[in-house]
Amino acid sequence: MARHSGGRSWYGKVAGAALGVTMLAVGASVYTAQAEGVNGGSARAGASAKPAAVQRVSPAIAHASDAGPRGVNITVDDGPDPRWTPEVLDLLREHGVKATFCVTGVQAQAHPGLVKEIVAEGHVLCDHSVSHDTAMDRKSEAYQSKEILDAERMITEASGGVRPLYYRAPGGAFTPHSRAVAASRGMRPLGWNVDTKDFEQPGADAIVETVRRELPNGPTILFHDAGGDRAQTVEALRRVLPWLKEEGYSFGFPVR
Repeated sequence: MARHSGGRSWYGKVAGAALGVTMLAVGASVYTAQAEGVNGGSARAGASAKPAAVQRVSPAIAHASDAGPRGVNITVDDGPDPRWTPEVLDLLREHGVKATFCVTGVQAQAHPGLVKEIVAEGHVLCDHSVSHDTAMDRKSEAYQSKEILDAERMITEASGGVRPLYYRAPGGAFTPHSRAVAASRGMRPLGWNVDTKDFEQPGADAIVETVRRELPNGPTILFHDAGGDRAQTVEALRRVLPWLKEEGYSFGFPVR
């Protein structure tokens, strides 16, 4: 969920932050990425969980799409939720769209069947911390590390061995440290360009209009499938997905 207190722009806060921070190595058994095709292909549903070494990725916050200049990235945050995630999955399946699901450790642990369904449908996973603490950037580095790494473990266990490929800080509360931790575990920090503000429940019409108005800002669109009544989000997606196709956009994943 986006954080808007004090008019602070999370992207402005982290832009220009030093990337030369110490990368953290974590010795643990890990699993292969669930989407061989990210950065150049489609996701592979039901990827096998084979032991493999994690490859570090860039700690820079990703916004671009691997689908090219007319690509868009559908990202869905805060779930999975037993009421709304199945409806979102149904719509994505109906339109042949793959998305990035930014799930919290708590929700993944509570609903492992939905995490497995997300992966089986060919979508990719993103670590959204354990508890969705939007003040993470004001807490200790030890706390930040624990929120990220515990969530990675919880999501991987819930999925049956499929690791998250991205890390999105709750409310955009990134720090150089949190980005380094995520990148050291093969999770590219993930931003957004279009904040639909669907969590404020402004109405489906307003959500659709925000997408139309702000899409020129960049390809990564932020929706939510948990954290409240998401009926407006589902209705907005029902209209947005075919509109994007009609406008000549293709659907991809964030760059890695």
